[in-house]
Amino acid sequence: MHPVRKFSLALALLGAGTLAQADEVQVAVAANFTAPMKEMAVAFEKATGHKVNAAYGATGKFYAQIQNGAPFEVLLAADDRTPTKLVAEGAAVKGTQFTYAIGTLVLWSARPGFVDDQGKVLAKGAFEKIAIANPKTAPYGAAALQVLTGLELLDQVAPKFVTGENIAQTFQFVSTGNAELGFVALSQIIKDGKQIEGSAWPVPDKLHEPIRQDAVVLAKGKGKPAAEALMAFLKGEEARAVITGYGYGI
Repeated sequence: MHPVRKFSLALALLGAGTLAQADEVQVAVAANFTAPMKEMAVAFEKATGHKVNAAYGATGKFYAQIQNGAPFEVLLAADDRTPTKLVAEGAAVKGTQFTYAIGTLVLWSARPGFVDDQGKVLAKGAFEKIAIANPKTAPYGAAALQVLTGLELLDQVAPKFVTGENIAQTFQFVSTGNAELGFVALSQIIKDGKQIEGSAWPVPDKLHEPIRQDAVVLAKGKGKPAAEALMAFLKGEEARAVITGYGYGI
């Protein structure tokens, strides 16, 4: 066989072998991490050949679905408690849990100048609706309640709540004007260190428990190359650059 043809055949066989090893990983992703995950999924596929099949939603709902046999292989939660609980219950793989991001809660309005940089708008109460994620299933919603309780404003503000199923729906309520302001994730309004629109008050960390967002391999992902590859990718420099670019701590 001609040397060039022989080399081309070898490359073709190598490529076929790589494709044969490529797999798809089923991932449950906290709604606040939607944009970073979509960006990283492209880079992950390019780097590994594996594809990400992601579902986005509230961490609490994912917990219930996983307990009921949902086919997820990896969970990227909006807290650290849910993965810890899943490990303890045998629904996730011990030793795989780690913090992939630390979230920042912000009070945000799509209107420029509506939210001041100290959050005093909350006490003034000059608004009809404030959006908050369901605190029972969404960690960012639970953090928002802690903030309002600590500021002794919960009783005053609660009658004005518009409750989102998750942080994505909460953001939608504010961005469409159905609520003048709301508690959302910094990652939803920032990219590459730049606030995209409106006005915001980044809530001081001391006003709520840290929003440690943990990832874990679920029981259905145990020993799966694509699941293990995704966890390794999340710890790498390329992923960490994306994560910090959306305003998360690491």
